[in-house]
Amino acid sequence: MKERIINIAKNAASAAGVLAGLSSLEKNKILEEMAHALIENSGVILKANKKDLVLAKKVKLPARLMDRLLLDERRIKDMADCLLNVAKLDDPVGKEIKSWDSPSGLKIHKVRVPIGVIAIIYESRPNVTADCIGLCFKSGNSVILRGGSEALNSNLAIFRTIEEVIKSNDLPQGVVSLITTKDRKAVDVLLKLNNYIDLVMPRGGEDLIKRVMSLSRIPVIKHYKGICHVYVDDYADLNMAERICFNAKVQRPGVCNAMESMLVHRDVAVRFLPLMIKKFREAGVELRGCPMTKKIAKGGIKLATGKDYHTEYLDLILSVKVVETINEAIAHINKYGSHHSDSIVTDDQKNAKEFLKKVDSACVYVNASTRFTDGNQFGMGAEIGISTDKLHARGPVALEELTTYKYTIFGNGQIRE
Repeated sequence: MKERIINIAKNAASAAGVLAGLSSLEKNKILEEMAHALIENSGVILKANKKDLVLAKKVKLPARLMDRLLLDERRIKDMADCLLNVAKLDDPVGKEIKSWDSPSGLKIHKVRVPIGVIAIIYESRPNVTADCIGLCFKSGNSVILRGGSEALNSNLAIFRTIEEVIKSNDLPQGVVSLITTKDRKAVDVLLKLNNYIDLVMPRGGEDLIKRVMSLSRIPVIKHYKGICHVYVDDYADLNMAERICFNAKVQRPGVCNAMESMLVHRDVAVRFLPLMIKKFREAGVELRGCPMTKKIAKGGIKLATGKDYHTEYLDLILSVKVVETINEAIAHINKYGSHHSDSIVTDDQKNAKEFLKKVDSACVYVNASTRFTDGNQFGMGAEIGISTDKLHARGPVALEELTTYKYTIFGNGQIRE
């Protein structure tokens, strides 16, 4: 197994040089072919997905993970559309970031280039296979994929469909690679191959990310947990706040940009919470609240603990806290949040600016649901993940975030004295 993983990494490093030299037109044509191939092979992909679903039911995979694992005709079309959207986006490779003349007369250009080889370790979602291939391909990077064992059949069917397109365009082995062994030691081997792999991105549970961080010799961009908040300010339009909070929690609770904690200013809590709580209960949301929330709700709510405020539920469970001031809300978010996505609902511009300035998260919203933290929703075509790191990439990791830069310098005979 070790030798096989090493060979995959070597092939990926070799292929990266070829891929970096493709023109935008060539890449876009191939991406379109990948999209059409997914639609044409949807029957094969759905059959493979059904095998994964049967196995997942046998091991009693949680409902939220079953939802992520499920493929249907619409989700396959979404994968294909994602590839087509990526093909339409501007190619970041070769894009000039800035240029200037040095005192010595050298003309210096700062230009975007591919990172090289990117390894992506992920769980549950088969659509990630196609999304990651599309983004890495367009940004000129070869990619090594290691999906979760629960989605192995689905991932393999998607990968083989796209691999055939790669082969038909005479591109080298290693442009896209999938590690198919279920042996967890494969990841341990992969994370030590810093001579061939330039970046690792883990997508999955907290345990996976911590394991990758502890073992990797390769730089890591983390798709970490999403403990997202919506703060209902004392200057909020309460009808708007109700719509935003309901959407942020209920529309799809098992994803990283769903609201896990709702904060409400004391001055509007008595008016806002009764109707909001009623609506959440009707949708099957379990509420855990502070003493003031429990008092306003008049029973039926568990007392929230510090552990609740630290928890990414990924389920129809919500912690609620009444705060005295906007500063208390900001302090709570910065203490308990995961620096992912947080929102304020307010009509007060001063409070909006204060929130935007002081909340230390990758994506900070005013009067909008946190559910929009998504590369596709941001107009990026797709994303590989949401980075909660502060260096290199933060927020949705899409085409531009999958590039680095180099300096190209032009002279006319200059030498340094």
